[in-house]
Amino acid sequence: MKLFQLPQQLWLQQPYAGKSRHSQPPHLPYSIPSLRLKIRTFALSDPGASDSTTQATQFDLSLTVKRKAAEISPDMKGTCIFLVGLNSSIKSNSGKLLADALRYYYFDSDSVVEEALGGKDAVRSFVKTDLKGFRDSETEVLKQLSSMGRLVIGAGNGAVQRAANLALMRHGISIWIDVPLDMVAKEIVEESFQPPAAETIQGSYPEVLTQLTAIYEESRKGYATADTTIALQKVASRLGYDTLDAVTAEDMVLETLKEIERLMRVKKLMEEAARPF
Repeated sequence: MKLFQLPQQLWLQQPYAGKSRHSQPPHLPYSIPSLRLKIRTFALSDPGASDSTTQATQFDLSLTVKRKAAEISPDMKGTCIFLVGLNSSIKSNSGKLLADALRYYYFDSDSVVEEALGGKDAVRSFVKTDLKGFRDSETEVLKQLSSMGRLVIGAGNGAVQRAANLALMRHGISIWIDVPLDMVAKEIVEESFQPPAAETIQGSYPEVLTQLTAIYEESRKGYATADTTIALQKVASRLGYDTLDAVTAEDMVLETLKEIERLMRVKKLMEEAARPF
């Protein structure tokens, strides 16, 4: 089994209060020299937006997201956020924008594992020859990411298929980004969305939908353990959209921030109720 160490470079760049760039990183006992993590910056743009009304609406919504993030950020105290659910552009784009709004860093756990093991081909070979070892690698990556603060982590499907991984995600806030299967299948077939290397999903639309359904059924119980769910269909209905495609990443993130705020409020009330008189 290969074990991992998050690099000193990442730790030094984390926006922890009171830490200087000359501080020493925490001791992590495991290392793999080839691991290289690059912090990804993200910006959403809509090149198809040509009229000033559309652009103004997007700008206003972006400001709303930033204001909501600024409201709840102090109470979060750097708590990590784990996004679970089928891999899709909605999930990854929402995660990146959420991280940007909260001034966090975003990591996709599947991508981290792929980098650590030497790329997509190496992952596919590893899954075929040593599936348990691959799952152990996923757990190790999650273990180290969950030990840090100020991260939004897009967790792969393997993350919800092990009790140990679910326990690690309890260190933060877990959110199920629920996107309809047919929409994810359409992305893979028509828009060349690339699932993780560990998931061999290919073929025609009906074949891809069948494969996604199998993954969903295997992972559904794990998804359901999340602290809350942001369902694309419910967001579209709440906002009065006629189609699911109208829902933007900003819409999803604003709903996510509201849910995080609600969860923190409930937690605070429970803590106050537990205090002795």
